Amino acid sequence: MFTSAHLYPCRYATLGQADFFAPVEPRGLNHPRLIHLNQPLADHFGLGGADFTPDNFLHYLADKRLPEGVQPLACAYSGHQFGVFNPQLGDGRAMLLGEFADPQGERWEFQLKGSGPTPYSRGFDGRAVLRSVIREYLASEAMAGLGIPTTRALCVVDSDTPVFREEVESASMMIRVAPSHLRFGSFEHFYARQEYDRLRQLADFCIEHYFPDLAERKDRYAAWFETVVVRTAKLIAQWQAVGFCHGVMNTDNFSILGLTIDYGPYGFLETYDPKHICNHSDHQGRYAFELQPRMALWNCYCLAQALTPLVDKAALQAALDRYDPVLQKHYLERMRAKLGLWQAGPTQEQIDEALVAALFQLMQAQQLDYSRFFRGLCAYVDSGDTNEWLLQQGERGPIEAWLADYRLRLEEEPDADRANKMRRENPKYVLRNYLAQQAIDAAKEGDNRLVDQLLTLLQAPFDEHPQFEPFSAAAPEWAADLCVSCSS
Repeated sequence: MFTSAHLYPCRYATLGQADFFAPVEPRGLNHPRLIHLNQPLADHFGLGGADFTPDNFLHYLADKRLPEGVQPLACAYSGHQFGVFNPQLGDGRAMLLGEFADPQGERWEFQLKGSGPTPYSRGFDGRAVLRSVIREYLASEAMAGLGIPTTRALCVVDSDTPVFREEVESASMMIRVAPSHLRFGSFEHFYARQEYDRLRQLADFCIEHYFPDLAERKDRYAAWFETVVVRTAKLIAQWQAVGFCHGVMNTDNFSILGLTIDYGPYGFLETYDPKHICNHSDHQGRYAFELQPRMALWNCYCLAQALTPLVDKAALQAALDRYDPVLQKHYLERMRAKLGLWQAGPTQEQIDEALVAALFQLMQAQQLDYSRFFRGLCAYVDSGDTNEWLLQQGERGPIEAWLADYRLRLEEEPDADRANKMRRENPKYVLRNYLAQQAIDAAKEGDNRLVDQLLTLLQAPFDEHPQFEPFSAAAPEWAADLCVSCSS
């Protein structure tokens, strides 16, 4: 398997088995079949066609024919789930296979998801189902296409092995790749157990391999935590700017590297609703769209608590105090770029912040489609005339009033290439829930073409793709009834 690239042992294994991980073996699948291969990502790692033949790839994943020397491992971690600490988590249906080096020499962990039970499965089967792996596969590539830090997905495999959820479904697997799958909950795990030597060991490992520029600093733990806070704030600013809702922002689902990780009941905003809840299981609305920035900061406080044996509380608070300014700065930068505005200066930023706030009030009152309206502004800027398409999205008067203010602002900052720049900030295609569901339904019937088409769009979401124009349309009315939960 993987004849054209070298699979290295996981560096995480150097921490030693006790408490950090458990050695595991994938459990086989009946009649495995490749649903989709992310060819651009495979090419990035130098993987060729011979690596993905049935005798190599499928049997490697599904029949436990692992290369000599490969010892998969499942990682231990804890976490706050919907605000309540759970000390018994860990990789319950995933295992690290090893690491690949990309052409730049960077190491990436390859993780098999849906591979069967581990010591952390808590009595569950350790399986994933086709709908969940396709949703994660599409979402992670959609976020990468948008330029948002994320784990990536190499492939999806389905099988005839039955699993039992709300109904009988087929067991499926995927390979997820990331520089590291370490989470906030990885550090909470050892703090909760009062194993502070293990906590320090994990922090040293993390800094050495993923934050090496901090390794020689005397205040390396404080500087590292501050970097994590800043990366998290920047990530959330990007989520909010594209209208992405994660759905399950538990601390065990937050990456220590500032990546988007663990796609479950996610969603992109359709009509603009700041109170939108994408997770049918989130009955209290804890992770509603407008609350995501607050919840991410709450998670940073949980991580800060876990690091109190290593970092002075004053230094932790100083790092936490950076969150809001970084978030607001980067969010406003993203929103101004979406409107084609770049002129610097505090006064100008304050004016643009008011313009953005007025736009959101308009979008909420008129129930405007978030992504489509911003993309429509590109055409408005390009033509220089009132765009009839924009005026047809809601009541004409309020939209014309905001466009008049916007036009005056544009005149203050002439830019002949503004529309093209805006098209690189406002995607034409986002992963709407109904599109993901249609791809899942087709794949269940053995038709993987829609998965392939969506990957083509989502990996280049700012391009026009005229042959796929229908995919840029607003969601049909029936899509409002789609429910997504944590079930997988």
